[in-house]
Amino acid sequence: MNRIQDMGFLILFSFFSLLYCKPDYGFVLAFLLCLCFCSIGYVTESSRGHLAAGLILISFSLFLPRLCIFFPAVFYIFFMDHLYIPVSAGSILCCYHIISADKNRMLFLMWIFLLTALSFCLQRRTEISENLEQNLMKLRDDSTEKNLLLAEKNRMLVEKQNSEIYAATLKERNRIAREIHDNVGHLLSRSILLTGAAKTVNKEPALDSVLENLDQSLNQAMTSIRTSVHDLHDDSINLKEAVTGLASEFQFCPITLDYDMGYEVPKEIKYCFISIIKESLSNISRHSSATEGHITLREHPALYQLCVEDNGKTSDPSNKMNVHVSSDSRSRGIGLSNIKDRVESLKGTLQITADNGFRLFITIPKEQE
Repeated sequence: MNRIQDMGFLILFSFFSLLYCKPDYGFVLAFLLCLCFCSIGYVTESSRGHLAAGLILISFSLFLPRLCIFFPAVFYIFFMDHLYIPVSAGSILCCYHIISADKNRMLFLMWIFLLTALSFCLQRRTEISENLEQNLMKLRDDSTEKNLLLAEKNRMLVEKQNSEIYAATLKERNRIAREIHDNVGHLLSRSILLTGAAKTVNKEPALDSVLENLDQSLNQAMTSIRTSVHDLHDDSINLKEAVTGLASEFQFCPITLDYDMGYEVPKEIKYCFISIIKESLSNISRHSSATEGHITLREHPALYQLCVEDNGKTSDPSNKMNVHVSSDSRSRGIGLSNIKDRVESLKGTLQITADNGFRLFITIPKEQE
């Protein structure tokens, strides 16, 4: 847009030459030719095309001397492509036409040279402005890209930090459960045994109720400790690490894992998914000709999703509930039946397809609070 304005100003200033000459058909034709050349020069980006068209226009001024009035606008196109030799040739030709005139030669010559200098200055100013604008846009794009990369790295660091905190929390829970079981549990077991022995050898009727209450209290404490230890141990299971270990240890065929689950997964869901994945991998190794498999675990706002699939073929693809199980009639379908029972106990749904390989698709809804 700045270049259009510059060429428009130069053409407008060239009209001041009407103070020294009369407007005629030659002047109008020269204006139209200059306007066409400037339009073509702005639209196209070929330096050779600009040079060829400009030389033709300058040569045509031999037959139409009024063209030299609009040479500053033509020179602007040459300055854009840094074609200074055609500018020199055009300036010499312009001087020849002006000197050949009868009147106002020096004043008109000074006016043309002033417009030529103005054309050069305008072109340099616009070129510098465009370069600065391009550099600014490049700097802005680079800054935006770096900010996006930095935000992505920060997100990954936060996610990694949360994952490490979650893993450390689970390990600490497991350690606490082990410490309670090994220390407090053993002490309570010893106390219960000693209390039982005291009840056996006791011969004082007054101590019977005391020893009985002590025995009941110790047994209640042991029950509470066992419940707490089991809860801590169940909560300390890391679903991602467990599934990753199952996939990496599977030797029958390569297994890829797509894990997208949150940290607060109920222990019932964890045990259900781990058991189903174990059963599915066992079926793949025993009853499938698969060369690759894929496990997907994903958490949605309202449900948990598990998908186990492979590219293996089965001998009885029409019976979908019996795919990948033993041919023994007594055990046929027991694995998938167990999977179905586990899913239904959590109010989930199970879909099994065997069209192009085997696919086990499970969804379990989240509990509504």
